[in-house]
Amino acid sequence: MLELEIPNYLPDFHAVKNELSLFFEDVRDPGNLGTIVRTADWFGIENIFCSRESVDLFNPKTIQASMGSFARVKVHYTDPDQLFREIKDFPDYPLMATLLKGSNIYETELPSKGMIFFGNESKGLSNIISDNCPLKITIPPMSRSMAESLNLAISTGIICSEFRRRSYSK
Repeated sequence: MLELEIPNYLPDFHAVKNELSLFFEDVRDPGNLGTIVRTADWFGIENIFCSRESVDLFNPKTIQASMGSFARVKVHYTDPDQLFREIKDFPDYPLMATLLKGSNIYETELPSKGMIFFGNESKGLSNIISDNCPLKITIPPMSRSMAESLNLAISTGIICSEFRRRSYSK
């Protein structure tokens, strides 16, 4: 039987400021979080931040959905206020909110580094987060879709793919 010790990562904001990171507010579904961690691993994203109200990374369903990526991606739990205090020392670090009424991700200039903020599966992002993010982005529907929104893990994958596609083409 393989035994793993539960890590207690402390975020290194001097390293984070030079990379692409993700923040999730109040993720409730353990399968979503596991899939998000696996997706981040695929796209080389080393740090994920979650609000303290989010599901536990070590929930069995999260572990299963991550397919082992939980051992490679650092997941930090923090309050948005605390996170904004930590990163305020890096004014050139882009902060991006994912919103239904944001700028089209396919037509917007995207940075190669920064933090992308994603909201709760049913409520979206809180005002405290969206008000602190100068860049607001969205994945536009590609047709006359009647769907209200995308699944959180799916939208994370699409957005990570577009960010990485752009950084490879530079």
